[in-house]
Amino acid sequence: MIKKDMRIYIETYGCTLNRADSNLMSSLLKARGHEVVGNPDDADVIIVNTCTVRKDTELRVIKRIKTLSKLYGSRRKIIIAGCMVRTQPFTLKRLVPNASLISPQNLHRVCEVVESSIPKYIILGERDTSRLPLSLEGIIAYVPIAEGCLGNCSFCITKIARRRLMSYKPELIIKTVSKLVKAGAKEIDLTAQDTGVYGVDLNPKWNLSRLVMEVANIEGDFMIRVGMANPKGILNQLDEFIEVLKYPKVFKFVHIPLQSGDNKVLKVMNRDYTVDDFRYLVKEIKRKVPNVVIATDLIVGHPGEDEEAFMNTVNILKELMIDRVHIAQYSIRPRTLSAALPQVPEHIKKERSIYLTKLIEELGSQINKEYLGSISKVLVVKRGFRGKGLIGKLFNYKSVVLNIDNDELIGKWVWVRIKDYTFYDLRAEVIRV
Repeated sequence: MIKKDMRIYIETYGCTLNRADSNLMSSLLKARGHEVVGNPDDADVIIVNTCTVRKDTELRVIKRIKTLSKLYGSRRKIIIAGCMVRTQPFTLKRLVPNASLISPQNLHRVCEVVESSIPKYIILGERDTSRLPLSLEGIIAYVPIAEGCLGNCSFCITKIARRRLMSYKPELIIKTVSKLVKAGAKEIDLTAQDTGVYGVDLNPKWNLSRLVMEVANIEGDFMIRVGMANPKGILNQLDEFIEVLKYPKVFKFVHIPLQSGDNKVLKVMNRDYTVDDFRYLVKEIKRKVPNVVIATDLIVGHPGEDEEAFMNTVNILKELMIDRVHIAQYSIRPRTLSAALPQVPEHIKKERSIYLTKLIEELGSQINKEYLGSISKVLVVKRGFRGKGLIGKLFNYKSVVLNIDNDELIGKWVWVRIKDYTFYDLRAEVIRV
């Protein structure tokens, strides 16, 4: 074993679950006596927490690993963690022969890998759901509630990286959130690959709505953001979920991925719902939760998407006036069923992405224009882009850019007047603290 009291730099890619995993590693390393630093120049050990959900992200991660290896490989210990370790370990081994590899399921062993004098390869095994990180990013806490999902989507490589649904016990989540709130957390992000299936694997069974209700009953001034939930999981508890969304401590925000507005494409994707299911979900939530923000994900150019299928996606966005839409051009992922299907040409995927982007900007601007002149209460959560101004969140998690530089306001509620907008956010002046 090598010396303790080392300085560790952690670089994270991908989803909020990956950010939560990095927080777990950070928490374990600090408890062991190590220091987590913000610059690789200051580190003895460099950890890259990888993402492989899309090809462009994977290529960016590979480029960064090559750069870090070239700059620091001879003088620093390099550890590669995250989804790429489970899905493409041999690629990483060829890329950086002396790097240690640790899969998402084994992050509880990060101290063992950091302190080893030889490269370690810890890839197989199951996730340790007996502990959760007590780690804050400012006033925001990312709390994983489960790993894995129950789906088997034909395009998804993450299913290979995180195969099995493993939910954290509710009492552990509640205990962890209570500690985080006492430590100053004001925004609690409950995250998973699919929060909608939380608790299905537990005995006795739980569900997301019941968990959020219990977390909301914790004493303290904080707000809960529910992470991405697939349509099927929410359909199975819709009435209960809607009631929970009405709780004062819960952001009126729902992230439900549609992926395609065409039933034929959804079938090719092996998604277990229809466009009508999604339509019903959105309309029912909007009808019963005023001013709720709906976010969704779309994959452009998936195998099977012809012009009619693409226009069906366009039309459902227009019909439902979705607030936030994340677009991803389909990219072939190794070891997935969709990779073996006839592919949509790249130039068509690009054209469709440009078309959708313009539409999303138009719809977002129409929606956000309605907030002009309104006076609202906002939770200030962090510094603005490049350190300028502050960012706040409305009751429905809509981002508000504040024209003020005062770090003492972070974590506090302020009253603002909405003065301007973009398709993505609102711009406001603070009128009362």
